[in-house]
Amino acid sequence: MSRLPPLDLTRLDPEQQRVADAIRSGPRGAVIGPLEVWLRSPGLADPAQRLGAFCRYHSALPSELSELAIILVGKHWQSAYEFAAHAPLAIAAGAGAAVVEAIRAGTPPPYTDARAAAIHALVTEYLSTHAVADTTYQRAVELLGERGVVDLVGIIGYYCLICVTLNVFEVPLPEGTIAPVL
Repeated sequence: MSRLPPLDLTRLDPEQQRVADAIRSGPRGAVIGPLEVWLRSPGLADPAQRLGAFCRYHSALPSELSELAIILVGKHWQSAYEFAAHAPLAIAAGAGAAVVEAIRAGTPPPYTDARAAAIHALVTEYLSTHAVADTTYQRAVELLGERGVVDLVGIIGYYCLICVTLNVFEVPLPEGTIAPVL
Protein backbone atom coordinates (compact mmCIF):
# COMPACT_ATOMS: atom_id res chain seq x y z
CA MET A 1 0.00 0.00 0.00
CA SER A 2 1.40 3.35 -0.98
CA ARG A 3 1.84 6.10 1.56
CA LEU A 4 0.29 8.45 -0.98
CA PRO A 5 -3.13 8.08 -2.54
CA PRO A 6 -3.11 7.80 -6.33
CA LEU A 7 -2.87 11.20 -7.97
CA ASP A 8 -5.93 12.07 -10.08
CA LEU A 9 -4.20 12.78 -13.37
CA THR A 10 -7.39 14.40 -14.70
CA ARG A 11 -7.29 17.09 -11.99
CA LEU A 12 -3.79 18.51 -12.23
CA ASP A 13 -2.92 22.17 -11.83
CA PRO A 14 -1.38 23.85 -14.91
CA GLU A 15 2.23 23.30 -13.82
CA GLN A 16 1.58 19.63 -13.02
CA GLN A 17 -0.25 19.23 -16.35
CA ARG A 18 2.70 20.68 -18.27
CA VAL A 19 5.10 18.20 -16.63
CA ALA A 20 2.69 15.27 -17.04
CA ASP A 21 2.30 16.11 -20.73
CA ALA A 22 6.08 16.23 -21.13
CA ILE A 23 6.41 12.81 -19.51
CA ARG A 24 3.60 11.29 -21.60
CA SER A 25 5.01 12.69 -24.85
CA GLY A 26 8.51 11.41 -24.07
CA PRO A 27 9.95 7.92 -24.32
CA ARG A 28 8.20 6.67 -21.15
CA GLY A 29 4.70 7.43 -22.43
CA ALA A 30 3.05 7.33 -18.99
CA VAL A 31 3.15 8.94 -15.56
CA ILE A 32 3.78 5.99 -13.24
CA GLY A 33 5.77 4.99 -10.18
CA PRO A 34 8.17 7.63 -8.91
CA LEU A 35 7.11 10.07 -11.64
CA GLU A 36 3.62 10.15 -10.19
CA VAL A 37 5.05 10.80 -6.73
CA TRP A 38 7.23 13.64 -8.02
CA LEU A 39 4.34 15.23 -9.89
CA ARG A 40 3.12 16.46 -6.51
CA SER A 41 6.15 18.80 -6.70
CA PRO A 42 6.35 19.85 -10.36
CA GLY A 43 9.51 21.87 -9.72
CA LEU A 44 11.22 18.61 -8.78
CA ALA A 45 9.36 16.42 -11.26
CA ASP A 46 10.30 18.34 -14.39
CA PRO A 47 14.10 18.43 -14.09
CA ALA A 48 14.13 14.95 -12.54
CA GLN A 49 12.16 13.41 -15.40
CA ARG A 50 14.36 15.17 -17.97
CA LEU A 51 17.49 13.87 -16.24
CA GLY A 52 15.96 10.41 -16.14
CA ALA A 53 15.14 10.50 -19.85
CA PHE A 54 18.78 11.34 -20.56
CA CYS A 55 20.16 8.69 -18.20
CA ARG A 56 17.93 5.96 -19.55
CA TYR A 57 17.71 6.75 -23.24
CA HIS A 58 20.61 9.02 -24.24
CA SER A 59 23.68 8.21 -22.18
CA ALA A 60 26.96 7.13 -23.75
CA LEU A 61 26.36 3.60 -22.46
CA PRO A 62 24.53 1.04 -24.59
CA SER A 63 21.20 -0.05 -23.10
CA GLU A 64 22.46 -3.43 -21.85
CA LEU A 65 25.07 -1.63 -19.74
CA SER A 66 22.83 1.17 -18.49
CA GLU A 67 20.11 -1.34 -17.57
CA LEU A 68 22.76 -3.38 -15.75
CA ALA A 69 23.72 -0.31 -13.71
CA ILE A 70 20.04 0.38 -12.97
CA ILE A 71 19.36 -3.09 -11.60
CA LEU A 72 22.55 -2.96 -9.53
CA VAL A 73 21.24 0.24 -7.91
CA GLY A 74 17.80 -1.34 -7.47
CA LYS A 75 19.37 -4.37 -5.80
CA HIS A 76 21.46 -2.17 -3.49
CA TRP A 77 18.37 -0.25 -2.33
CA GLN A 78 16.29 -3.45 -2.19
CA SER A 79 13.74 -1.76 -4.43
CA ALA A 80 11.51 -4.54 -5.69
CA TYR A 81 9.68 -2.07 -7.94
CA GLU A 82 12.83 -0.85 -9.66
CA PHE A 83 14.34 -4.30 -10.01
CA ALA A 84 11.08 -5.76 -11.35
CA ALA A 85 10.73 -2.90 -13.83
CA HIS A 86 14.27 -3.06 -15.19
CA ALA A 87 15.29 -6.74 -14.96
CA PRO A 88 13.26 -7.66 -18.06
CA LEU A 89 14.61 -4.59 -19.85
CA ALA A 90 18.17 -5.61 -18.97
CA ILE A 91 17.58 -9.12 -20.31
CA ALA A 92 15.90 -7.83 -23.48
CA ALA A 93 18.81 -5.42 -24.05
CA GLY A 94 21.31 -8.27 -23.87
CA ALA A 95 22.61 -8.22 -20.30
CA GLY A 96 21.81 -11.92 -19.97
CA ALA A 97 19.24 -13.71 -17.83
CA ALA A 98 21.94 -15.49 -15.82
CA VAL A 99 23.61 -12.17 -15.01
CA VAL A 100 20.31 -10.61 -13.92
CA GLU A 101 19.43 -13.63 -11.79
CA ALA A 102 22.86 -13.62 -10.14
CA ILE A 103 22.45 -9.94 -9.27
CA ARG A 104 19.00 -10.63 -7.83
CA ALA A 105 20.33 -13.55 -5.81
CA GLY A 106 23.44 -11.68 -4.66
CA THR A 107 25.88 -14.12 -6.23
CA PRO A 108 28.77 -13.30 -8.60
CA PRO A 109 27.37 -12.70 -12.09
CA PRO A 110 28.85 -14.69 -15.00
CA TYR A 111 30.02 -11.70 -17.03
CA THR A 112 31.42 -12.29 -20.49
CA ASP A 113 31.71 -8.56 -21.26
CA ALA A 114 34.58 -6.74 -19.54
CA ARG A 115 32.59 -3.49 -19.68
CA ALA A 116 29.75 -5.07 -17.71
CA ALA A 117 32.20 -6.38 -15.13
CA ALA A 118 33.75 -2.91 -14.82
CA ILE A 119 30.31 -1.35 -14.32
CA HIS A 120 29.47 -3.96 -11.71
CA ALA A 121 32.72 -3.26 -9.88
CA LEU A 122 32.31 0.52 -9.91
CA VAL A 123 28.61 0.57 -8.97
CA THR A 124 28.84 -2.00 -6.18
CA GLU A 125 32.09 -0.63 -4.81
CA TYR A 126 30.75 2.90 -4.67
CA LEU A 127 27.40 1.96 -3.16
CA SER A 128 28.97 -0.25 -0.51
CA THR A 129 31.98 1.92 0.43
CA HIS A 130 31.04 5.43 -0.79
CA ALA A 131 34.33 5.52 -2.69
CA VAL A 132 35.92 4.00 -5.78
CA ALA A 133 39.48 2.69 -5.78
CA ASP A 134 41.88 4.09 -8.38
CA THR A 135 42.16 0.69 -10.07
CA THR A 136 38.37 0.34 -10.34
CA TYR A 137 38.06 3.86 -11.72
CA GLN A 138 40.91 3.45 -14.22
CA ARG A 139 39.49 0.16 -15.50
CA ALA A 140 36.09 1.78 -16.02
CA VAL A 141 37.62 4.73 -17.90
CA GLU A 142 39.70 2.35 -20.01
CA LEU A 143 36.62 0.35 -21.03
CA LEU A 144 33.87 3.00 -21.05
CA GLY A 145 35.74 6.25 -21.71
CA GLU A 146 35.50 9.36 -19.57
CA ARG A 147 32.06 10.27 -20.91
CA GLY A 148 30.84 6.76 -20.24
CA VAL A 149 31.99 6.93 -16.62
CA VAL A 150 30.45 10.38 -16.17
CA ASP A 151 27.15 9.09 -17.58
CA LEU A 152 27.41 5.98 -15.40
CA VAL A 153 27.76 8.16 -12.29
CA GLY A 154 24.70 10.11 -13.44
CA ILE A 155 22.75 6.86 -13.79
CA ILE A 156 23.82 5.76 -10.32
CA GLY A 157 22.72 9.06 -8.77
CA TYR A 158 19.44 9.29 -10.66
CA TYR A 159 18.41 5.73 -9.87
CA CYS A 160 19.32 6.21 -6.21
CA LEU A 161 16.76 9.05 -6.26
CA ILE A 162 14.26 6.74 -7.95
CA CYS A 163 14.79 3.94 -5.41
CA VAL A 164 14.64 6.26 -2.41
CA THR A 165 11.38 7.71 -3.75
CA LEU A 166 9.89 4.25 -4.33
CA ASN A 167 10.97 3.00 -0.90
CA VAL A 168 10.02 6.02 1.21
CA PHE A 169 6.58 6.38 -0.37
CA GLU A 170 6.10 2.59 -0.53
CA VAL A 171 5.02 2.75 -4.16
CA PRO A 172 3.35 -0.56 -5.01
CA LEU A 173 4.40 -2.58 -8.01
CA PRO A 174 2.13 -2.32 -11.03
CA GLU A 175 -0.77 -4.73 -10.87
CA GLY A 176 0.18 -8.20 -12.06
CA THR A 177 3.90 -7.70 -11.36
CA ILE A 178 5.51 -10.25 -9.11
CA ALA A 179 7.90 -8.75 -6.59
CA PRO A 180 11.38 -10.26 -6.85
CA VAL A 181 12.95 -11.48 -3.64
CA LEU A 182 15.99 -9.24 -3.26
